[in-house]
Amino acid sequence: MTLVQMTPHPADSATKTVVDAMDAPGPQVWDDMTVEVALSVMASARSGHLLVHDEDGRCTGLIAQDQLTVVRDSSAYTDQVRLRDVFGDNGPFTSPMATIAEAERTMRHGRLGALPVIDEHGCAVGVLALSR
Repeated sequence: MTLVQMTPHPADSATKTVVDAMDAPGPQVWDDMTVEVALSVMASARSGHLLVHDEDGRCTGLIAQDQLTVVRDSSAYTDQVRLRDVFGDNGPFTSPMATIAEAERTMRHGRLGALPVIDEHGCAVGVLALSR
């Protein structure tokens, strides 16, 4: 009789939820912050992204350093451009109770490296990021 070494299978992404895989939200800023200050916050926090909130504290999106760099390097840039001017629309977001498979589809469809995780009130509770 031969013994077979069984390796456990990772949890199925169709049933495992986002809350099991998300990271802490990281740096969070208000949408009235200027692009230049936001880039400085990112550099200080050694983060590649920021979660952006409106005046009511609801998450309006996630902005990456490369997005802000493109804005800053454009010919139309002034030091008065605010983060709310950079966003076209809110989202995409995911719920902590969504399955990882659902969140992965959203990320693939939007070609996103990270996705904000928000609660039922629109507050950021984490970030789901692609593993490096």
